[in-house]
Amino acid sequence: MERRTFIKQAGSGLLAARLGSAAPASNIRVGVITEPDGAHVNLFVRPLAACEGVESVALADPSGQSFQRLKESLGPRGAGARTFTDYRKLLAEHRPELVIITLEPVHTPPVLRAALEAGAHVVVEKPPCVRLADFEPLVSLAEARKRHLMMAFATRVTPPARKARELVEQGYLGKLYGTTMTWIADQTRLKNPAYHKKWTAQKARAGGGQLIFHGVHFIDLIDYIAGDSAVRVSGFVRNVGGQPLDVEDAAVVALEFRNGMVGTLNTGYYLDKNYDNRISVWGSDGWLRFGYTSAALPLEWYSTRAGAPKGIQTFNYSDEPDGYHILTVEAVAAARGVGKPPMTGAECLAVMKTVFAGYRAAETGQAQKVV
Repeated sequence: MERRTFIKQAGSGLLAARLGSAAPASNIRVGVITEPDGAHVNLFVRPLAACEGVESVALADPSGQSFQRLKESLGPRGAGARTFTDYRKLLAEHRPELVIITLEPVHTPPVLRAALEAGAHVVVEKPPCVRLADFEPLVSLAEARKRHLMMAFATRVTPPARKARELVEQGYLGKLYGTTMTWIADQTRLKNPAYHKKWTAQKARAGGGQLIFHGVHFIDLIDYIAGDSAVRVSGFVRNVGGQPLDVEDAAVVALEFRNGMVGTLNTGYYLDKNYDNRISVWGSDGWLRFGYTSAALPLEWYSTRAGAPKGIQTFNYSDEPDGYHILTVEAVAAARGVGKPPMTGAECLAVMKTVFAGYRAAETGQAQKVV
């Protein structure tokens, strides 16, 4: 059995390898646009404290409530961080080359458009919209302006995800047949009356519930690993816990891919605490599986292909740096022109098309084409 420990290579070392050794590039200005309930904003800002290639950071929040906290997260860079209550002034005066947007989905599209029209590359928290029609033209705009449009798919940038993609690309699994995915979170948060007032609990502000907020990560992940995307979706969304929510707390979708692979995703708020996130992929010549609960669930794989190692192989990895750190650092490098973006706008759009097709399937009771 091959058993490797990738604590260095699969953590910060792997990140450094992806950034490459291109010629020195200019440092860039970064803008962060958020609001009081902007999801995961600290996870984006902390890496900027010591990220190579960042000249300065500016913050926009119409309430101003996040400024002190985010300045502290920026460490030494926080002292010089300019603050704005109007994101348009940030774009006009700070002139960022990279903008990170984490807002309520209903507020996101016009801000995303303004950032792209100002010439910035963009990282946007998911969901980026409440309707697909609001996001699709922004992907086209980014392509027309030759700007990177990257969603916060922090799962795909982690070491096991990249190892899984490598195994598929190298042919160890052969033709892909099927996948089973579970992204399970805690139901405890849903029982808090304060949560019922958040945008994540209201369809008009969020676009949906568990599928669009958490399940979307694994839809992106399987697209990334397989190098493919869904063409047809069926499934169900439900409020199984009975809390006063305007969105689903559980979703099960079945996916059919262009290459013929089929799969399922079960995503819901079922636990009392923590997460239980796992994925398995099977092919004509082997399989792989791994979990995101912790590095204690390593990537395991097996292949019958000629020349493949014998027996079940194990890829161990470190949880540090986390996916948001990796994504942010790689986005900065891409904006500087010294690294590849962690994903393309077209890939982001394919994921969102799959999500909204899943909602149509649940509403109509009929399988939906992803178009």
